[in-house]
Amino acid sequence: MAEAFQLSVVAPDKTIVDEVTESVIAPGLNGYFGVHSGHEPFVTQLRPGVVTYKDAGGAEQRVAISGGFAEVSADHVILLADSAERQSDIDVSRAENAAERARNRLADRTAGIDAARAQAALERAENRLRLGR
Repeated sequence: MAEAFQLSVVAPDKTIVDEVTESVIAPGLNGYFGVHSGHEPFVTQLRPGVVTYKDAGGAEQRVAISGGFAEVSADHVILLADSAERQSDIDVSRAENAAERARNRLADRTAGIDAARAQAALERAENRLRLGR
């Protein structure tokens, strides 16, 4: 059995996860990365994606994040997420509506829409949909 370490996933408005785990897989800027206890320390940017870890009971848990930063040390992983939502808390209907609004904004370039912002909103909504369905 691998050694356990602390995982914290923090969004601006609340702490989403503060649990002991044996491994974490998170979406880094250059692709997904995995962490086990005793990992070399590093800091990296996160991109929208799904964080996967096992809870104290051994059940796999998933959290949708929309970017942020990760700080990894030998005994703690802190994910400072722009936004984060546990799989069980995702409102699929709300995410579908957000995705549709973003698609409409991207299609209507004549209204002075910020395309980068609309694209980011679409990525966040699609990430939540992948996890919520």
